[in-house]
Amino acid sequence: MEDRHSGRSDSGSIVSELEGTLLDDVDPFPYFMLLAFETSGLIRFAALLFLWPVLRLLDSIGMAGLSLQLTVFVAVAGVRESEIEAVARAVLPKFFMDDVNMAAWSVFSSFKRKVVVTSWPRLMVERFVKDHLHADDVVGRELEITRFGYATGFFKRVEKDSPQCKLRAIFKDDKPDAGFGRPTSAQSFLSICKENYHLPLATRDLKHSQELSRPRPVVFHDGRLVARPTPLTALLIVLWMPLGVVVAFVRITIGLIIPIRWIPAVAPFLGGKLIVRGRPPPPAATSKGGVLFVCTHRTLMDPVVLSMVLGRKVAAVTYSISRLSEILSPIPTIRLTRDRRVDAERIKAELAKGDLVVCPEGTTCREPFLLRFSALFAELTDQIVPVAMNYRVGFFHATTARGWKAMDPFFFFMNPRPVYDVTFLNQLPMEATCSAGKSPYDVANYVQRILAATLGFECTNFTRKDKYRVLAGNDGTVNFKSATPWMARVKEVMWFLLQ
Repeated sequence: MEDRHSGRSDSGSIVSELEGTLLDDVDPFPYFMLLAFETSGLIRFAALLFLWPVLRLLDSIGMAGLSLQLTVFVAVAGVRESEIEAVARAVLPKFFMDDVNMAAWSVFSSFKRKVVVTSWPRLMVERFVKDHLHADDVVGRELEITRFGYATGFFKRVEKDSPQCKLRAIFKDDKPDAGFGRPTSAQSFLSICKENYHLPLATRDLKHSQELSRPRPVVFHDGRLVARPTPLTALLIVLWMPLGVVVAFVRITIGLIIPIRWIPAVAPFLGGKLIVRGRPPPPAATSKGGVLFVCTHRTLMDPVVLSMVLGRKVAAVTYSISRLSEILSPIPTIRLTRDRRVDAERIKAELAKGDLVVCPEGTTCREPFLLRFSALFAELTDQIVPVAMNYRVGFFHATTARGWKAMDPFFFFMNPRPVYDVTFLNQLPMEATCSAGKSPYDVANYVQRILAATLGFECTNFTRKDKYRVLAGNDGTVNFKSATPWMARVKEVMWFLLQ
């Protein structure tokens, strides 16, 4: 091995602790709160929160093992294993990534063979550790699962369940070249490693590195909660929820009653905020056809907010919003089919009537990335006005892939102070459109680049299919086969109405 501590070794093996080393936080509580909220909702979330003082007491008197077991039981008992795996795949990686210690990661990534040890359930961390930290193996506790696929809330009791035994099984007759963890972990797995070191040593040596490697970023994630639910944050969420429901109802009701041009003036009195930059174009002359507003896609509310800023109802093309959202929408919506020929005809027909809004990413992305733009819009008109849309919320995300999309606007308005940022760019000059001989793909890529530069985002080639493949672990289709026949039928009806 060469210059291991400086993050330059390309050989050897390392065993690293996850909590307290690769992750700064050693407390599993916020991550189990996420599991509880995303798999079971507010009741289990609140139950685990109210148990927190007991958990802290157990930790303080040296009963950390019992504290962890009690946390696991309350968080996942009775939850389907597939649901736990779905949250571990689609929700937790974002929060894990925010907590990664980059100095520790640089040391860890410098070894060829990498193994992570954790006292948390393996199912909970394996997807993140392998996909984003590039570990080869994960040594963790196994959850007990019934034959019906539900977690009992207890860990499996098996022989040779200690980290040392599992590591010996992985490395056979060899020993790991390096062990990386907290000094308190020595009695568990560091004792079988050839060399041991801890984060302060790694941090000091890494000051001489020219650059730190980066884990694979989290581009797609799901879940409703914006911030990691520490005990204080979780308490604020629980206390806000009843009031938030009332606030959301009032905001939505007023938004449907008053004229849309009045909403920007009323929004500050309801706790919202609209930030507008650039000069919006005037309504297009009917004889020339409408202007096509090409927007980044952050939430379901993008076209509605754009109409509020413009002071007039501008129709929007949609791909997969719920029927209920269409009914409640204050602006006209045109549902597309993803059949290129049919969709092109519909968009042309609407542009002939007036202005139109399109989000060519085809789906939302929460992180500072723009997905690949569909080139269809560039083929249909030369009157293109790019609009950079972004938003900020405190408690709840306004989009979800796993839950009922009909609730997306409601969760957006449940936030104490939702903020939308709208930036109008200049209409594309004729020489930048297809009329000047540009290909539709060149025009789409150009619009994507200028919008990304405006927002400080990064362009990607990811598409809607990539997003749902990551979040669903397959092609993104919905599967009702696990339910009983009558329940499957109920779910199918609900999916039709709400998705």
